[in-house]
Amino acid sequence: MMEVKAVIRPNKLAALRTALLDTPGFPGMTVTKVEGCSAPSKSNKSTIKDELTDYSAKVRIEIVCNAEIASALMDKIVSICQTGQMGDGVVWCTPVPKAFFIAKSSS
Repeated sequence: MMEVKAVIRPNKLAALRTALLDTPGFPGMTVTKVEGCSAPSKSNKSTIKDELTDYSAKVRIEIVCNAEIASALMDKIVSICQTGQMGDGVVWCTPVPKAFFIAKSSS
């Protein structure tokens, strides 16, 4: 199993959710509101106001899925959320050695 994580612009969440729900094998996701900033070398701060308002609202997506669909989910996240502007976000994937759904089994 793999965990796909992404930090994206909040205005891209609805389109991403729609696209992911249409993806075969999509197991669901967790969404968290977060704030963040770019690395200092990647942004050009011209005024003190820019320095002080560097944090921007983002959304963090977490998806635990089968390894077979992790790459497809990552590709879909990038294609839906990419605007070409600084601050579009980041997507990464990590192995999950073991995961269980916490649900009462129907027996």
